[in-house]
Amino acid sequence: MRFAVLQFGGSNCDHDAYHVVHDVCGVDCDLIWYKEGITREYDAVILPGGFSYGDYLRAGAIATRTPVMQDVLRHADAGRLVLGICNGAQIGAESGLIPGVFTTNAYPKFICEWVHLRVENATSPFTSQYRMGEVIRIPIAHKEGRYVVPPGVGRQLLDEGRVAFRFCNEEGECTPESNPNGSALNITGVLGDKGNVLVMMPHPERAAEQILGSADGRRLFASMISHIENQ
Repeated sequence: MRFAVLQFGGSNCDHDAYHVVHDVCGVDCDLIWYKEGITREYDAVILPGGFSYGDYLRAGAIATRTPVMQDVLRHADAGRLVLGICNGAQIGAESGLIPGVFTTNAYPKFICEWVHLRVENATSPFTSQYRMGEVIRIPIAHKEGRYVVPPGVGRQLLDEGRVAFRFCNEEGECTPESNPNGSALNITGVLGDKGNVLVMMPHPERAAEQILGSADGRRLFASMISHIENQ
C-alpha cells in the first residue's frame, strides 16, 4: 500500500498529511512535486491544504490547470482514492471532481477554529470507521470555504448519500449558527459520483493525534487504509 501527497507552489499542509499517513498510520507515502507528475500507481492521492499559487484568480484555480491534475483525474477514473483537504478541496471542485465550488465565506474573513461535524455517510471508503450521525471535532482554516451549488443540488447530494460531513453543533444539529461559512445546507464534505473521491474543507490531518485536541480525523485515514486492504 502506498499513498501520495501532491505539492504545489504554496502548499503548506503537505507535510502534515504526510506525517499522519506515514508516521501516525504507518503507511508508505511519497511527497510528489507537481512538476514531477504521478509516474506510478498509488492506492490513494491526497491534495493537501495551503494557498496554491497564492489563491490568485480563485482558490485552487491555477493548480487545476497544471498537468499533474490530469494524472489525478485518471487516478480517480480508475477507481483509486483521492482526498482533497481545504485548498485541495478547492482544487478538486475546480477540476470537476464534485459539483459546485468553494467560494468566499459568507462573512468574508479568514476563519481558523475548531468545529463540529456530523457524519452523513458512514459507508464510504473515507468514513467507514465512523458511525452514522456521529459528531466529530475537526479544525477549519479558510477564507474561501463556503460550498455553493445550484438550487436543488445540495438536497440531491444528501439524498444520494454523497455528503460525508455537515457542520453541526455539539448536539449534532445542523443549524445556521453552527455553519461557520454559510455553506449550502451546512455541507462541508462531498463524495464524488463513484464514491472514491472526497473533498472537504476541515482538516482531518490536524486532528489525528490526541495531543492536538482531537484524534477524530485519524479515523478518516484509517477508513481509507481499511478500504484499500479489503479491496
